Formats: sequence, C-alpha cells, structure tokens
Amino acid sequence: MSRDIQLKERWDSIVKFLSEKFAEGDELDLDAIIYLIGVQELGKFNTTYKKDEKINLMHIAICRLLEPYGYYEFDYFDNEGWPHYKIKEELPPLKAGEQSVLMKEAIVNYFLEKKVIS
Repeated sequence: MSRDIQLKERWDSIVKFLSEKFAEGDELDLDAIIYLIGVQELGKFNTTYKKDEKINLMHIAICRLLEPYGYYEFDYFDNEGWPHYKIKEELPPLKAGEQSVLMKEAIVNYFLEKKVIS
C-alpha cells in the first residue's frame, strides 16, 4: 500500500472516530482536531475556554505534533499547568496543501503513538 493511501485511510479513521465521539457524527475539520489535541495535552477537559485560550490550545497541539519533526521542544509547564515549547528550527515555507499534509501526517503519528489507531 502506498504511503499516501495509508495516510488517507488512517486520517479518515481518526476523523470518523473523533467525529463520532465529540461531534455526534458531524465531520470534524483539521482545526477542530488540532483543538482537541490541545485540550488532551493540557489535560483540563471539563473547562470552558475563552477565545484566546482556544488559540493557545491549538498552539500547544501544533507544537506537540511537530515536536517529533524537530521543530519544537517541550520547555516547561507554567504555574497554571499550561505546557510551553521553544522553537528548535523554523518551519520551512510551505504551501497551504503542504501544511495540511504535514499536519495530517503529524496527527496520524500522534494517534499511532497514543495507540488510538494502528
């Protein structure tokens, strides 16, 4: 099976799983999945987040997702338990489609690591 086909199948599996669990079957988009990963990484599930906190949650997720690629490194948890990352290497300039593929691949790897999919 080609790498692209396997990535698509795994991505579709993640979207289906999360959509059923968190959106009553309505299909979640990439940003919503990144947000959910941010909440997972923060570990504060029964909280209502303000708009700026939601953006910070997405930032946490992106840093965590791109950490294995060498772009970010975990630095510390602040007094409120929010993780902070430092930039190790700047992301190369990517077209929108390339960004999407990179994030989907990183999300698939995250869920493989967490053993949610195989």
